[in-house]
Amino acid sequence: MSKVKIKDIWLFLAQVVVLSLVVLSPGLISFVTSNDAAVAWESLRISAYWLAPVPVVYLLNFYLCVPLLWYRHHYCMFVFTNILLIAVFNIHLIRLLTVNDNNLSVSYRAGFSSMLMLILLVNLMAIFIALVVRHMMRQSEKKQKEVEAELAWLKNQINPHFLFNTLNNISSLAQIDGDETQEAIMQLSDLLRYAMYETNKPEVPLEGEVEFMRNYIDLMKLRCNEMTKISETFRVDNDKTVIAPLLFISLVENAFKHGMDSNAPATIDISLTQKDSTIVFTCDNTNNPKPSKDRSGSGIGLENTRRRLNLLYPNRYQWEQTITSENIYHVKITIQI
Repeated sequence: MSKVKIKDIWLFLAQVVVLSLVVLSPGLISFVTSNDAAVAWESLRISAYWLAPVPVVYLLNFYLCVPLLWYRHHYCMFVFTNILLIAVFNIHLIRLLTVNDNNLSVSYRAGFSSMLMLILLVNLMAIFIALVVRHMMRQSEKKQKEVEAELAWLKNQINPHFLFNTLNNISSLAQIDGDETQEAIMQLSDLLRYAMYETNKPEVPLEGEVEFMRNYIDLMKLRCNEMTKISETFRVDNDKTVIAPLLFISLVENAFKHGMDSNAPATIDISLTQKDSTIVFTCDNTNNPKPSKDRSGSGIGLENTRRRLNLLYPNRYQWEQTITSENIYHVKITIQI
């Protein structure tokens, strides 16, 4: 059941409860004040006799007349329909107005007039509440579309950013080893196939993301020398776990972009673990300054990841980002899915 339908059900139930209290309130008040069940029952019977049409007219207006007539500016038909509703659901009261007993007729005319005023007020409430709910739903839908558009834009940033960085690495590799360059191009082809064709959904299997990161790390290893120590740990307990696609790849890219140094020792440690409803991703790398001649990206990866987390997992993730005393750049993301 969709979230919209659940909200509609809760709205309906809330209105039914409020309207029921309106009908039952005289009897409840009578019972509290008199503490006499017989008196309370009689009060409840009379109030139900007079007020039973109120919730019916309200609900018919809220769910039928207002959407089908008022929203479409058929105001005359709306008024005519309400007059018909009042006549139909108050036929038992209208008949009493024809009683010959003058005192009884006067009493019922006064009560019937009050009833009409109450129904008029109820109709106005139905129109007002329906308009407010409609406005809130439209605002919610507008916000949801804006979020979806921004998420699509952020995700579309990843592919060219990822391709740019990877091609830069392959370009560097081509100057060292032509055979490995050919292997790297084949690996890049597999990575791009996943990025372009397997991630066109709001969520993808976590195992697929893990395999994608493994393949990317293997590709980057071709460029590393013996001075760079790379370790990776991936553990997924539930193969049915899903997550937003390409959520961690920018951090893995940054680890290699800023962690590798051909002239100095460097370490890169990447891990992802999933247990129950918690995913923990950590990325540690030596904090080597980016050379001025390095054209690999413009630093949009971290901002992109943070923004996607804010939109996809609001109040359900934690972000740690520090540089340790050992000059290790540390990022840790904990997500409750």
